[in-house]
Amino acid sequence: MRILITNDDGINAPGLEVLHEIATEIAGPSGEVWTVAPAFEQSGVGHCISYTHPMMIAKLGPRRYAAEGSPADCVLAGIYDVFQGGRPDLVLSGVNRGNNAGENVLYSGTIGGAMEAALQGVPAIALSQFMGPATNELEDPFEAARAHGTKVVRDLLDKGLWDPHDYRVFYNVNFPPVGAAGVKGTRIAAQGYRRETFFGVEPHISPSGRKFLWITGGPQHEPTAPGTDVAVNLEGYIAITPMRADLTAHDRLAELEARMA
Repeated sequence: MRILITNDDGINAPGLEVLHEIATEIAGPSGEVWTVAPAFEQSGVGHCISYTHPMMIAKLGPRRYAAEGSPADCVLAGIYDVFQGGRPDLVLSGVNRGNNAGENVLYSGTIGGAMEAALQGVPAIALSQFMGPATNELEDPFEAARAHGTKVVRDLLDKGLWDPHDYRVFYNVNFPPVGAAGVKGTRIAAQGYRRETFFGVEPHISPSGRKFLWITGGPQHEPTAPGTDVAVNLEGYIAITPMRADLTAHDRLAELEARMA
């Protein structure tokens, strides 16, 4: 098996090392793991691509490349430059430092990398490690992902639904904010929504008198509806969410058509 891995925390992020370990186990002795990851952190870029300017790509070592672009850019670079138009058997994106659950999904570069792979017709899984007080006390805050990630990926490859539709399913995996021993199991969960948790801005004045704005986030440990991703994570379970890039509100089409007729 040939696996392409990427992330949004950057080529030197510790979560990418964890993902490489997982991918190496999945690929097996005769397989290959290729890394094409952002040269610099790209958190929060979503599914953006560098459409209006070129990006530099550099080979750092055997099967290891850094690209000055987003995670989606890295997937494109991997397929069309590194692989010369060939397709990997699987794309893994992560392991992100922090959860990509609830509304975070819409902003996540980790999700963007997996989404681009799915649009390219390649099976893809995004993996993220929820952080919190319990993980802050661990020597390895990625302990849960490191210990359980290989099994989750194998289970999805063996039992997951990998349909051939135009907007292919890809998977979003979030490991709970606990140590490896504290993981209670796995739950299939819909994307949740943290109410009253929003991104905003915080202004700062530089020494030169210019105003700069820092983006601020909301509380991450606010639970979502029971059974959805953040809620099951906070209960100690690994959350697995099947996703598509199709943003159509299918449940509103018939009613809207009737109203507009």
